[in-house]
Amino acid sequence: MSDQRPILTTRQGHPVRDNQSLRTVGERGPATLENYQFIEKITHFDRERIPERVVHARGAGAHGYFEAYGKIGDEPASKYTRARVLNETGVKTPVFVRFSTVAGAKESPETARDPRGFAVKLKTVEGNWDLVGNNLKVFFIRDAIKFPDMIHAFKPDPVTNRQEAWRFYDFVAQHPESIHMVTWLKSPWGIPANYREMEGSGVNTYKLVNAEGVAHLVKFHWIPKQGVRNLTNRQAAEIQAQDVGHATKDLYDNIMAGNFPEWEFAVQIMPDGPNDHLSFDPLDDTKRWPEDQFPLLKCGRMVLDRVPDNFFAEVEQSAFGTGVLVDGIDFSDDKMLQGRTLSYSDTQRYRVGPNYLQLPINAPQPGVKVYSNQRDGQMTYTVDGTGPNKHINYEPSTLAEGLREAPKLAKDYHQPVTGNLGRYQTSRTEDDYTQAGERYRTFEDWEREDLIANLVADMKECPEPIQLRMVWHFWHADEDYGRRVAEGAGIDLEKAKALPPLPGRVAPHKRLAAETYSDGKTAQKVAAE
Repeated sequence: MSDQRPILTTRQGHPVRDNQSLRTVGERGPATLENYQFIEKITHFDRERIPERVVHARGAGAHGYFEAYGKIGDEPASKYTRARVLNETGVKTPVFVRFSTVAGAKESPETARDPRGFAVKLKTVEGNWDLVGNNLKVFFIRDAIKFPDMIHAFKPDPVTNRQEAWRFYDFVAQHPESIHMVTWLKSPWGIPANYREMEGSGVNTYKLVNAEGVAHLVKFHWIPKQGVRNLTNRQAAEIQAQDVGHATKDLYDNIMAGNFPEWEFAVQIMPDGPNDHLSFDPLDDTKRWPEDQFPLLKCGRMVLDRVPDNFFAEVEQSAFGTGVLVDGIDFSDDKMLQGRTLSYSDTQRYRVGPNYLQLPINAPQPGVKVYSNQRDGQMTYTVDGTGPNKHINYEPSTLAEGLREAPKLAKDYHQPVTGNLGRYQTSRTEDDYTQAGERYRTFEDWEREDLIANLVADMKECPEPIQLRMVWHFWHADEDYGRRVAEGAGIDLEKAKALPPLPGRVAPHKRLAAETYSDGKTAQKVAAE
């Protein structure tokens, strides 16, 4: 049967031939600035709501401080990074943390089953460092070009304005890498008891760079000293019947009572490079780094000890970006990180304004003076620092009266990059189901029962094609997992198991040939044609 559906286009009317992958140099990246289709898509998505955040609208925040141990595990932090904030002990770096839900609106209940945002702004002596992540350590997708589609599927139906289970699973069913996050989210881990008793994670892969210009891949984690506690649907419903803002109340009440919440800061580290010996790509944010292979190395602590004086000025107008890094912490080619780095700060300039960094909540600490040649714009409040001659707002100048570049580093980090420019599929896909199955098996019995009950309720709201494909995914993650969902929702398990692999996708637990383009051809085959 011929497909009569309209062709997807850009807003310029150009046909979109690949809506699944960024253009990158080689399979693992980096992405290139000329990704026009992505830039048009993501910058429009950034402007879909005003003034409420498109995602993370419901939030609470608190002030505090970060203290480094000067070590990463048992080794000096300087072995891995030249970042002062991780090397200097005895320094209390001011922080502001914003906790949030993701999909709900500003007044939605904090008992919602939803990932929790965990965004930390560290106001270091070298400028701000924003560590923006969530509580579950993984994400639904691994390519930023899919982010607007994902959020559209998870947000309310544009016709009915209702969140519909079938829309969520219709999207997830086409992305096997999402099953890992779904397994976490639909378990009790999808409803943290409060903000104090939940983990945080940078989710994306970054790099630590030392004074010798040597880089290591790194994952960042916040471990609550209060312990971790989650809620079942029943427990959440009982709380929601009395209070839709229980987590904010819990956070503020504890801080004001002097019961300051505290988190240990830890990292996982591996050598820079493709790490081909692993069955997953360490740049894939839908995967966790196994802690038995890459242990959590403690390197600092964070304490929250002050509530905001004004919710709007501090919590609502606080603005974070994954591109806000300090020297010694660098980007990896993680495709979600590369896309988020454009999207987050672009969103802030739109939502709060081009001068959002002049607001006290977002500005660097008072000891850090800003000198830039950026000017004017809507709601400008101050003029950034200038050189002796205020007429010179450009660089360089032949006159010794303007601003100058900082001295070059003795040994900088230079990542080698090679590859064909194109849109690639991820080749290391064998763990798209493995980690989801492992997580299912590590749940306690009551957690598995809650997970299955939640999924069964959702499946009953989905049409049969989505039901069958989701059971197919669950069964390939773990046979008991798929069987219990099918039995609970009255879905024909044998019919689900008989489904072929997704079009254009490799079979479960298999990997693609390296350097496979999104049309299924390998770089070697294209070169030979």
